[in-house]
Amino acid sequence: MHEIGVVRAMVKTVTDYAAANQIDEISEIVADCGELSLVIPEYVEELYPPVVKGTPLENTKLIVNIVPGMAECEDCDEIFNVIECNGYCQQNGAVRQGLYHPGDPCPGRT
Repeated sequence: MHEIGVVRAMVKTVTDYAAANQIDEISEIVADCGELSLVIPEYVEELYPPVVKGTPLENTKLIVNIVPGMAECEDCDEIFNVIECNGYCQQNGAVRQGLYHPGDPCPGRT
């Protein structure tokens, strides 16, 4: 279960940032978890309370957003959800794909 390391690193990042920027109070932490990241969001949520117990973050709320695992078909440029489509482009059945990050320019497009 590598999620405990992820949670510990997240807590250290937040506490270090708060200390460096004279932030005295944090009410919530929002974390994005990608469907293709191999991090199980439920484990992150479950591990968060014991990791922050006794720290300045003990009373903070953790919000975990699930980021869909999107890809672009290299054959037809279709954007599709890798998990929902079992890794295959629904337009042509191709498995040639590049990961697509929402908000970023789509690979292969100008």
